[in-house]
Parts: sequence; structure tokens; C-alpha cells
Amino acid sequence: MHVTLIPAGEQIEVEPGESILDAALRSGLNLPHSCKAGRCGSCRARILSGGITYPAGRPLALTEAEEREGFALLCQARVTGRVTVETRQIQNVTDVQIRSLPCRVQRMQRLSPDVMGLWLRLPAVEPFVWQPGQYIDIMLSAGRRRSFSLANPPHDGALLELHVRRSSRGEFTTQVFESMTEGTLLRIEGPLGQMIYRPQPGPLLLVGGGTGYAPMKAILRHVLESGVRREVTLFWGARFCGDLYEDGWLRELAGRNPDFRYVPVLSDEAPAGGGLRGLVHEAVLAAGLSLEQADIYLAGPPEMVAALREALPRHGADVARIVFDSFEFSPDALARLARQPPQD
Repeated sequence: MHVTLIPAGEQIEVEPGESILDAALRSGLNLPHSCKAGRCGSCRARILSGGITYPAGRPLALTEAEEREGFALLCQARVTGRVTVETRQIQNVTDVQIRSLPCRVQRMQRLSPDVMGLWLRLPAVEPFVWQPGQYIDIMLSAGRRRSFSLANPPHDGALLELHVRRSSRGEFTTQVFESMTEGTLLRIEGPLGQMIYRPQPGPLLLVGGGTGYAPMKAILRHVLESGVRREVTLFWGARFCGDLYEDGWLRELAGRNPDFRYVPVLSDEAPAGGGLRGLVHEAVLAAGLSLEQADIYLAGPPEMVAALREALPRHGADVARIVFDSFEFSPDALARLARQPPQD
């Protein structure tokens, strides 16, 4: 079955049972995407003609209103005949070239009991340019990959900083915590992602859940260290005090930057030294912030991102100024976890 991509005019052949996104990637076309699980919305596009179906029902990141308007999530959409899709191919994201490169683990540091900091060194002869907020994929065997946000800004790009949270049944994260050593060779692909800092007037609201803090750190450092004058508010949500692994640095940073406000939010205990108790999305909505002219960046668990995407416009936010990255398991990891018996 044929799919035509507008306005590029590219035509791709889709195999039975294959998603439009997978067919495009197999054909060498890099369409916008992130989680590939139907929960982040990065691959949203408009169906101009033809029919599609969703084997598991309408994806979580697609609202009923969006579906009525002709939008679809290409990572889940299966075609029922000839289809024309309005989307875009991204060879570059804001003049950033997507590349596949080898790298070496230069440094490892335990940031919290279940978060490891990795600093990766790329070959000196291979330039790597990215925008604050983007991520890279660590390439594994058999075409599998794991995505991690870049926690450092481009102006401090000698090493790539990643924050890796341990998963009890995560193949790559188990390697990071149990067998990986400094000097380990990896291969990355990137930069990826459309959650990119936009330099424009107005306040900046950053909301990170767990290691969703990593891209917020990159954006925050870019703004404060580049001399940009913007009012920045960072909400960082976690469960326990130890999960806020850079809490001290952020408090010190807020103390010497009048344009920066830091709000830690913990769900399971009271933050040491001040902060809020509860869920981070509820804390953001209850803060009474003026959002009409704000650029809003969200990264973290899908439930947090979905709740804020749905509620923030009702509190005055401009939908066009909300960008996000929903942290998801990769499809092959989800399939592997589903095959494993539950653990006590």
C-alpha cells in the first residue's frame, strides 16, 4: 500500500501491519518522532486522504478533537489503502544534522541511588551540534536503541552529559549500573527531538519529572550562562529528597540569579530546606503563574506530561508555546517486559 508525504512528494510502500512511521524510517525518511508508543505525540500529522486504523485503539496522545480534525499519530497508524499525509521530513532540526557516531564513556558518577551520570566523549574530528532540550539515542544490538536527554548546553559541549535512571528490568540501565566502566565504547545517534529551546521574549516555565530534569538543566544553563534575560521558573518533581540529586546546586543558583525561581516538589515526603509536597503537575497548576506569554517545556513521565498538556491551556497557556518530551520505554523494551512474569 502506498503513502504519499506532502509537501515533499515522497512516496513510500507500507507493508501489511506496518506503521506509517516505521515504513518511512525503513525508507530512509526521518519523520518527527520520539517514543514510538503513541504516548508523546511527536509524530502527529494530518491525514489528507485515505483511511487508517489503530490496532490498539486511539493512542493516548491523540485527543478525540484532534482525530476529528484529521490528525493521526504515525507511529501507531496502519493504512487501509492509499493515503496522503501532511507531514515533514527532518534531515536537520534548526540547522542541526542528525548523525551516527562512536563515543567513549569518559566519566561516570552516581548522582543518586538509582541515577547515574554519564559523560561521553565524541571523536575530536567529528563535530556534533545540538539545541538545548534535544536527546540522543544509544544504539544497541539488532537495531534497538535507548533515548537519553542531553543535560548540558551546546556551549559546554566537550562531553555529552546524560542522566540514566536504573530500571530493575532494564537491559541497558542494568549494564550501566553493574558492568559499565569508564572507557566503554558506545555508538550514538542524534541529536533528536523537537523539544528545542526557542529564544523569544516572555517568561520561561520548565517542568521536569524525575530524570525529565535533564533537558531542563540544559535549557536552564543555556539561558543563564548565555546572558539571556528571561524570567525562568523550574518545577522539579520526584518522590523523595534523594531523588532531587542536584537540589543543592539549584538552590544556590536561584540564590544568586534574581530571574531564576526553583520549586522542588516531592510526592512522598516533605522537601528538605523548603519546597512543596504533592504531585508536580498539581503544584504547577496551583502556583497561579501568568502563562499567557510563557514558553513552557515539559519532560518526564507520560502521565505528568499529558495532565499538563490538557490543563495548562485552561490556565491561560498558549498551546503553540507548549513543547514536551514524554519519557517512555522503547517498544522493544515494553515487549520484553510484557513477556516477563511479574516479580514480587
